[in-house]
Amino acid sequence: MRYIMGIQIGDREQEALRVQEVLSKHGCIIKTRLGLHEATDGQCASNGLILLEFIKGKDEEVKQITNELSALESVQVKQMTFTV
Repeated sequence: MRYIMGIQIGDREQEALRVQEVLSKHGCIIKTRLGLHEATDGQCASNGLILLEFIKGKDEEVKQITNELSALESVQVKQMTFTV
């Protein structure tokens, strides 16, 4: 299976450190990470989106990351799963 995860962070100032701690803890299974947020001249949005692609065969650890991130107040987690 191949997992793609979307992480919507509602309050980056409040949750960014906690999200980063979870991602660092499981960093060895993250193949690709892309962070997106609105940024204009002199302003940065308070919310953001992170997209992750995981190394194949790490189903249980992906579930663990999902549970840890979902426990954070302003964080939503969505997954896409592809069979190869």
